Amino acid sequence: MAQPESEALLSTEVALLETDTIEAASHRSPIRRLLRDPQAVITTAFLLTVILMGLLAPFITQHGPNESSLDAVNAGIGTPGYLLGGDQSGRDSFSRLLYSINTGAISALIGTGVACVVGLTFGLIGGYFGGRVRTAIEWIFNLVMTFPGLLLLIVLMPLTKGDFRITMLIFGVLLSPSIYRIVRNVTAGVKNELYVDAAKVAGLSTARILGRHVMPVVQGPVIISAAFLMGAAVNLQSGLAFLGVGSTEVPSFGAMIATGFLNFYVHPLQFLWPALLLGATTASLVLLGNSLRDALEGARPKAAKLGSIKVLAPGAARSEAKSDTSHLLKVRDLKMEYPTPSGEPKQVLKGVSLELKAGETLGLVGESGSGKTQTAFSVLGVLPPEAVITNGSVLLEGRELLGLSERELRKIRGKEIAYIPQEPMSNLDPSFTVGSQLVEGIRTASGMSHSAAKARALELMERVGIPNTRRTFDLYPHQISGGMAQRILIAGAVASQPRLLIADEPTTALDVTIQAEILDLLRDLQQEMGMAILLVTHNFGVVADICDRIAVMREGLIVEEGDVMQVFHHPQHPYTQKLLRSILDESNLREDLAPLVATGKEQK
Repeated sequence: MAQPESEALLSTEVALLETDTIEAASHRSPIRRLLRDPQAVITTAFLLTVILMGLLAPFITQHGPNESSLDAVNAGIGTPGYLLGGDQSGRDSFSRLLYSINTGAISALIGTGVACVVGLTFGLIGGYFGGRVRTAIEWIFNLVMTFPGLLLLIVLMPLTKGDFRITMLIFGVLLSPSIYRIVRNVTAGVKNELYVDAAKVAGLSTARILGRHVMPVVQGPVIISAAFLMGAAVNLQSGLAFLGVGSTEVPSFGAMIATGFLNFYVHPLQFLWPALLLGATTASLVLLGNSLRDALEGARPKAAKLGSIKVLAPGAARSEAKSDTSHLLKVRDLKMEYPTPSGEPKQVLKGVSLELKAGETLGLVGESGSGKTQTAFSVLGVLPPEAVITNGSVLLEGRELLGLSERELRKIRGKEIAYIPQEPMSNLDPSFTVGSQLVEGIRTASGMSHSAAKARALELMERVGIPNTRRTFDLYPHQISGGMAQRILIAGAVASQPRLLIADEPTTALDVTIQAEILDLLRDLQQEMGMAILLVTHNFGVVADICDRIAVMREGLIVEEGDVMQVFHHPQHPYTQKLLRSILDESNLREDLAPLVATGKEQK
């Protein structure tokens, strides 16, 4: 298809999506969901009113919370200057009630804040890294969970000296395991998302990945849990005050209820006001937590997952390889295995060797499970931690990549080696616009300012054939087509003009027309930048169209390698012959493939 026609099709596709943009944005906004939920509106309004009354207590009340007067002892409701009467010590019940709000609010903030900070920090670390790090953190938090919270706080009263703020700080630590488990579980799932792997391959640091790509997914469950924990913190502080743990000078719901119980037969309403306000406050927090859960769940599009995409296992054994700069990429006798429940390791790569020169395109072909993607991930250094490389060498311009630390690999990924993933829609973070994701990768690779990176992103988007670049820049992944998403990923991959581009099934999820356009784009970009391409695919038509050489994989081994036309016309290995026969009838094989190969070569 001619380029103007393809651009017209893409423009039409974007135009059709415009009608759904406003509606999609509405469904995407948790705030709009909350505003449409009467329960959320009522509970939020009540809690804000209560907090405002507590803050304005010094201006609303006529007496201090501990100010006593003999005239106010057991004073009735409506007594001049004492709106809710006085308690048995002659203190203003209304004043103490408002100041108790402040005590409860401070308790909730300290307890919940400490729990969230501790649980969130260690949950991110334990969920993302796993292994021994997670085991050590798990052991510590399991130990914390064994402590009897209320009893421990009572025993530590001599240490806290009755200061409820220190008590709530300790209580926050005791609450942190609940946050930790939530964050750990969510992080362990999110780190397997393809867009997290794409960020890792782009060279982003671990802290940046956790902050930008994991936190937006984690923050929803944490906010929901925080609402429930606030209620627990207020109740616990009130319970301790009711038992007499803490300073008697600090007004609190629990202390007022305890005083009211002692004076129940004289003035039964004295304990009613703090009990009602405490119950209404904690109930509102619980109901608000439920509304937050309903608003935040389902607001994020779920990306598909691809097993485990993690980092290279430490301590992997490899053979010594001499520096060789005659090839851009040189893989020698690469062997890799995974542990199995039976204890017998499963060998996935059984001695893979391949070479790739600068400016050359090598097609790595084979059926599913042959080891193509594992070979590519070995070059990128994004294998699961359970993967063990037992032998081999991966050289990039003579530099050994196996055994490099994550920090060292980040200097290579996205700069010298770039990656185009198989599923474009799953490799874009649904929380951010496509433009912001492009800018992030460009800034990481080049160190540009934000404005310069944005200009570069718009230039790249136009170069890869995206119409209306400024408008598309502000769209979210779900608002663009699969072909456009693939173009966005290609733009991000070539932004730093890498020496080597690894393309893992870059056209599998696209229709035939868009496939041809993507292959033409890759060919043009390769000619402009002089980069080498390692194309992982099972499609012989794609190989014929764009590749110079072909390497056929089967069960973790390269069984045949050579010039594309030579292999297509004269396949030597029975497995290669079988793959070719699965595409065309044997009688038409030579006749039909020749023009296809010749056309591909002429286009290059």
